[in-house]
Amino acid sequence: MMTPPPTTGRDVLRYAAFTIDPRGGNPAGVVLDASGLDDAAMLAIAADVGYSESAFLTRAPDDLGPPGRAFAVRYFSPKDEVSFCGHATIATAVALAERSGPGPLLFATQVGVVPVEVEAGPDGVLRATLTSVEPYVQEISRSYLAEALAALRWDESDLDPALPPRVAYAGARHLVLAAATRRRLADLDYDFDLLAAYMTARDLTTVQLVWRESADTFHVRDPFPVGGVVEDPATGAAAAAFGAYLRRLGAVRVAPIARLTLHQGEDMGRPGVLNVELRENDTRVRVSGAAVPIPSG
Repeated sequence: MMTPPPTTGRDVLRYAAFTIDPRGGNPAGVVLDASGLDDAAMLAIAADVGYSESAFLTRAPDDLGPPGRAFAVRYFSPKDEVSFCGHATIATAVALAERSGPGPLLFATQVGVVPVEVEAGPDGVLRATLTSVEPYVQEISRSYLAEALAALRWDESDLDPALPPRVAYAGARHLVLAAATRRRLADLDYDFDLLAAYMTARDLTTVQLVWRESADTFHVRDPFPVGGVVEDPATGAAAAAFGAYLRRLGAVRVAPIARLTLHQGEDMGRPGVLNVELRENDTRVRVSGAAVPIPSG
């Protein structure tokens, strides 16, 4: 396992999540001590870092958990605060584990308390697993879908009828659209401003575009114009929402556990792997992956 460089609490750490290669996955900024920073300061730091999200930690309430293992966490994109961010959660958990050791963590977020477990693999790489807040899935109207397709420059014939459009939530809201072919998923050329306006009006964090390769393997992409970036390279919150979506549709067998693999970032040149676990007796969704420091420079 790579030894982290010494840091002060206000240093902005940079980690790549859902990858063991710092050139892959989704980069996140992490500030381990954001005490005293107001909203404007955190937003300015996130904008300066320029990643899709950065996480800012402060001390959690004393009754949440033991000191050093429980934190209040806020997430900012370069444009605004985000209620929950999965890849920054994974990155933050690994950054903490490098300094305090693997084990359980508790993050108090805007959407609720998110437990995270960090383990060291046989290869020495730290991997974190977050457990989502309670998810939900909603059907959408034909007009809702038509406006999304227009912004994406997709046609209804581009969709996989076996995986119908839904809005899914597991800490943030995502519109799930399944492509009929891998080629359709690879050809992402949407109207940035139109999709941003559409998503803002409907409180959507990303659009989760998916293509099913096999029963338990998917390729996904996540346009993120509301965060000021064209595409998110690896999206943990959307992966959790997608797990809830599949369970609600009965599209995977959850008896007693379904384990899914999501490949994301390949079309961006930043490949990452997100592992999703659904348990028969727990409606929450678990999302896991590795994270590694991004070398300076």
